Amino acid sequence: MTIHHTYVGCDIAKAVIDVFDPLSRRFSRVANEAAALARFAAGLAPNSFVVLEATGHHDRALRQALAKAGIACVRINPMTVRRFAQARGHLAKTDRIDARILSEMGAMFCPDADTPPCPGRERLVALARRRDQLVAARALELRHRDETTDITVLADIEAAIVGLSQRISALEAEIASHIETLDELAEQAERLTSAPGIGKVTAITLLAHMPELGTISPKAIASLAGLAPCNNDSGTRTGRRSIRGGRPRLRRALYMAALGAIRANQRFKAFYQAIAQRSGSKKCAIIAVARKLITILNAMIRDQKHFA
Repeated sequence: MTIHHTYVGCDIAKAVIDVFDPLSRRFSRVANEAAALARFAAGLAPNSFVVLEATGHHDRALRQALAKAGIACVRINPMTVRRFAQARGHLAKTDRIDARILSEMGAMFCPDADTPPCPGRERLVALARRRDQLVAARALELRHRDETTDITVLADIEAAIVGLSQRISALEAEIASHIETLDELAEQAERLTSAPGIGKVTAITLLAHMPELGTISPKAIASLAGLAPCNNDSGTRTGRRSIRGGRPRLRRALYMAALGAIRANQRFKAFYQAIAQRSGSKKCAIIAVARKLITILNAMIRDQKHFA
């Protein structure tokens, strides 16, 4: 039996959520806090499908409330929502307009529902992001160290670097301990690190920021990582293809992993050399290796096999 969804649009803000119900054609506003969102989710009809913009951590409480109530939802890139609104002739932008546009997008495109949030993976995401923040802070201090010769300032910078390094090590230990408590993630981490170029940090990044790994097609996984080349053609002109979009953190991690794979594995090295010779660009060849690597990792997780 086909289920006909009612696509409810939700515009997310830090304090409130604006809701558009297409059945009643009415707007409502819900406080963006757990108790209010739980009541909102419980009051939705079973065939409701919530469409919302991807707004970082501000939508987390809503997604968790919807998952507990058994309501499907999907997050959409804000840029895609804005362009859809403009295509529909909506040049003005308000929270109510955005909520209605999200409802219209759901009804028109009938998107697939996102996987319900997993508490264990959500904690991994939080820990991984915090580690990235500390690594970025340490890199900034290292740059500051090269910009001064004052003894007092250098001593302060060195102390900051040591402190940050200790906190990073503590977080990495916490991440490793957390992964060990989750059998599925522990198995996936072991499989990922069997591939050349994939160390513990890259495996953590993939597990935290790409929950779709192993569940979607090779082209889709490359697009999510921002490694899918996009055409730029018009009429008789054939433009240069380039990568764009995707998740920047994953793309950076896979670029560095590709460098390691080229050094460690003859198959990847030969592939790199062939692409570099044909394209005349070493950077293009590294990106091609990164794309090949993520498609292999996707197949490994899908088939539950180690690298061979």
